[in-house]
Amino acid sequence: MTYRGKVVGGKVVLPPGADLPEGSEVAVLPVVTAKEAAELADGLLRIAKKVRGLPPDLAKNHDHYLHGHPKK
Repeated sequence: MTYRGKVVGGKVVLPPGADLPEGSEVAVLPVVTAKEAAELADGLLRIAKKVRGLPPDLAKNHDHYLHGHPKK
């Protein structure tokens, strides 16, 4: 079961009806907005444009180049 809430005053506030037993363990995963994802992509592209001399099959065979696994 998944509930979506918001942080208000430093506490996670769940929507009405999201009743969890006292002491329940929960995992909180912040939701990435479209704007944040676009900013991250822009930053990664700026870095990627500066990199030179990498093998053309790096994306496909990164495990080979990093760990010595057989090429795909």
